[in-house]
Amino acid sequence: QGCELDGDNDGVVDALDRCPATPAGRKVNAQGCELDGDNDGVVDALDRCPATPTGDKVDATGCTLPASIPLKGIYFDNNSAKLKPAAKAALKHDAEILKRYPEFRVQVAGHADGRMSDAYNLALSRQRAQSVCDFLVQLGVEVARLVPKAYGEAKPIAANDSEKGRAQNRRVELRMQH
Repeated sequence: QGCELDGDNDGVVDALDRCPATPAGRKVNAQGCELDGDNDGVVDALDRCPATPTGDKVDATGCTLPASIPLKGIYFDNNSAKLKPAAKAALKHDAEILKRYPEFRVQVAGHADGRMSDAYNLALSRQRAQSVCDFLVQLGVEVARLVPKAYGEAKPIAANDSEKGRAQNRRVELRMQH
């Protein structure tokens, strides 16, 4: 017919088409590339949140990533890095959240109360962080996303002068990182 070819049938001839393999039926701009109305890097056809504010970090579906995600605290018995049944249940919940947001890395911060030496508490908090990491990996969270960090007794959230306070300090906290 003498007409220029449009291999992907998007209405832009191949000679001018910057995106020559656009899926059929998708809306394109003058260069033949799919539209991204909110400029978040996710094309409109795949964007579940088409009005993302400018500058927001988004997930694969175009929705704003939360600045932080509250995850449940994990507590330990004195002188132990063994996960309690309640901790395992909380981590199952946390693992589901982590799988929903694969863009996040997680600092797994281990803590101890102040009863033993600094060196002992640092080692124990490292073991606690590692036991949480190991369990999250068993639940399907990629090991590369987990960053274990030991704080020992350096960051208490309660006074160490009562059993209640010490119990609160024997913990692992999960902190989301972009």
